[in-house]
Amino acid sequence: MLKDITLGQYFPIDSFLHRLDPRTKILIFILDIVAIFMAQTVESYVVLILFTFLVMLISKVPVKMYFKGLKPILYIIVFTALLNLFLTQGEDLPIFGYSVGITVEGAIVAAKMATRLVLLIIGSSALTYTTSPMALTDGIEKLLKPLSKIGFPTHELAMMMSIAIKFIPTLIEETDKIIKAQQARGASFDTGSIFKRAKALIPMLVPLFISAFRRADELAIAMESRCYTGGDGRTRLKEIKFTHKDLAATICFLMFFACVIFLDFIF
Repeated sequence: MLKDITLGQYFPIDSFLHRLDPRTKILIFILDIVAIFMAQTVESYVVLILFTFLVMLISKVPVKMYFKGLKPILYIIVFTALLNLFLTQGEDLPIFGYSVGITVEGAIVAAKMATRLVLLIIGSSALTYTTSPMALTDGIEKLLKPLSKIGFPTHELAMMMSIAIKFIPTLIEETDKIIKAQQARGASFDTGSIFKRAKALIPMLVPLFISAFRRADELAIAMESRCYTGGDGRTRLKEIKFTHKDLAATICFLMFFACVIFLDFIF
């Protein structure tokens, strides 16, 4: 299960999405989230699904990697759908002529919520798959730069977000090693009641937290030894630039965004 968590990984592939300015991708991702939550009709959801599938193809990242990233949250998606399915009030929906407590409105809400979660995870995966942590940091910092005029620590915030995303795969790998080490010593994480399983996680969590704090301390020492002082006067190896490709991508997405709003308005 831990190996299925792909959030934070970057695939260095030469694709159209990889060559886009990180600011363009971040803004498109934010507007995509808005479009996902604004969509209300079947037609608008079809457009969202087609757009998401097109992004997956353009990124040139194997499609199976996107679906692999859905496995860790599959239980959350199913649980959320079931809650909306049985707890939403409305017209009764009989199954094979029997009433099972499911309503028409509940089925619609459950389908919407499940689709939204899947699209959000795939969209966030597309952003991290096609944008390196350093480029993501520069993009966030550039977007938040106007706030620095009022004393907002834009560089520090962008750096913290980048480090957090970058260390997700590292912590997952560390967790997998600790679990295997504990299992080699006779520990069991898959048997017994839910309380017994939770109790069995304690020997795994303690060394994991110790390892995380040790890595954070090592990173702080490494940054201090390289005279890191923040964003003041900092230069970049690669300056991000807004090109005609970013303009074309922005126009295409705005057309898609307008299409979703138009379909909701018409239907």
